[in-house]
Amino acid sequence: MLPLRHTRRWQFASLILLVSVLLAAVSPAIWFLDDRASALRWIQNIDKWMHATTFAVLALWFAGLYRRGAYWRIALGLIAFGLLIELCQLQISYRTADWADVAANAGGIMAGLVIALAGLGGWGRRFEDWLVQRSEQ
Repeated sequence: MLPLRHTRRWQFASLILLVSVLLAAVSPAIWFLDDRASALRWIQNIDKWMHATTFAVLALWFAGLYRRGAYWRIALGLIAFGLLIELCQLQISYRTADWADVAANAGGIMAGLVIALAGLGGWGRRFEDWLVQRSEQ
């Protein structure tokens, strides 16, 4: 992890983020819509983009907290997390597991880490520095 001022808080926020993603992945997908047929069509069309976007955000989140040398660990950890989600979905009657979801997750992870390498990596330390500067004003 990067030398951050609030390491425990970042770790707690990371845990909350991962648990939130897991809970969203195992909750019923159409609980918020009355028209289930149109909801299913919408979900099938947007599902892979949602997976990719979610895992890109997760990759960027962790790339903000860890050094570049740990990006491969971030990638492996998030791939394992994606597999855990799919295994959980296998156990639930109202969800389905899909290898295409795992591929979308991997694509999102790669995109997130490329964006991190392009300059957004280490954002956690910059954010903490900004907060310190702001409090000194």
